[in-house]
Amino acid sequence: MTTVDVLIIAVTVYAIWSCRLIGPSKQPLAPKIGLRWIVLGLLAVCLFYCADLASMYVLPVVTSMQEAMGLMGTLHHDFSWLVVLFAMIAISTGFIELWRSQTELTEKNELLGDLSSKLAKFLPPQLYNSIFAGIHTTRVAAKRKKLTVFFSDIANFTETADSLESEELTNLLNQYLTEMSKVAVSHGATIDKYVGDAIMGFFGDPASRGSKEDAIACVKMAIAMQQRMRELQLKWLDLGSERPFQLRIGINTGFCTVGNFGSEDRMDYTIIGNEVNLAARLQSHAELGGILVTHGTATLIKDAILTEEQEAVSMKGFGRPVRVYRVVGIYDELEQDGRIIREEYDGFRLLVDLNKGDHAGAIATMEKILARLKG
Repeated sequence: MTTVDVLIIAVTVYAIWSCRLIGPSKQPLAPKIGLRWIVLGLLAVCLFYCADLASMYVLPVVTSMQEAMGLMGTLHHDFSWLVVLFAMIAISTGFIELWRSQTELTEKNELLGDLSSKLAKFLPPQLYNSIFAGIHTTRVAAKRKKLTVFFSDIANFTETADSLESEELTNLLNQYLTEMSKVAVSHGATIDKYVGDAIMGFFGDPASRGSKEDAIACVKMAIAMQQRMRELQLKWLDLGSERPFQLRIGINTGFCTVGNFGSEDRMDYTIIGNEVNLAARLQSHAELGGILVTHGTATLIKDAILTEEQEAVSMKGFGRPVRVYRVVGIYDELEQDGRIIREEYDGFRLLVDLNKGDHAGAIATMEKILARLKG
């Protein structure tokens, strides 16, 4: 027996073992059938080859050389073509079955990809990704977590809607929701729901960058929304709209209950709690094109965003007036626009709003400070 003989037998045995011709297999059924056909063809060739080797080396030992040669001639003359034909048919069938199963698998993957892309339109990106990554639970469950919640609403929407045809209103509303959603998603917001013209969302779940960073991201998103709304207003005016939409936004930070609410058959991922209600009611007190935040949010964003405290407001469901702050803008942007002077380092912080107050008074105040530092 030569090295080539041993190699042929070894390859066939390994193929039988690796493809699990007999016994359990973890491979899918369709590929398993194709592989079994291929291995069956190889096995037929191997068995014929082994029989040929036996007639050459074993039979001469137990019988005469003439009888061994006669049996070997009969084997080659009567069975070799049959073995080759069977092996070709079996191997060809196996490859055809593998091709068919691969085609079916590709079609199923395309179908699943199409379904998942459609499903993604009904879920926030963060929730969609966490579900497919196996992180988010799919049972009814909730937890307490510190979140920054935002509500946006179109001012005087009912009056504006009454002056528009239904098709025009639908187009404007869908364009508005689309543009605002793009801004929200780009800043990492989890969009909870659309309630007519209102948008409800939050930062801090399923993923969080920390309470402070979540609050800053939320307010920056709100500023970007108002900037985009001003661009849309100009566009709508050019198209002949007499009363373009104007947006009001309210933001609050606090502990909310977040999770899956509903039944085991149908559930909704959302947030509930007094902090959510506060954000919803806060937006109605914001000025047109403005952003109001609560004291809790203002405290978290004070190092990145300029706010001005307003008169406390009374809201339904809350026993005492709520401290609120108007968002002026992001420090870096305000400084670039020449609206403020801001300097800060260890033990020193200076902020001058150039759009308000008496410049002469500011200069006098700084001179007093310089005199104290020098004295």
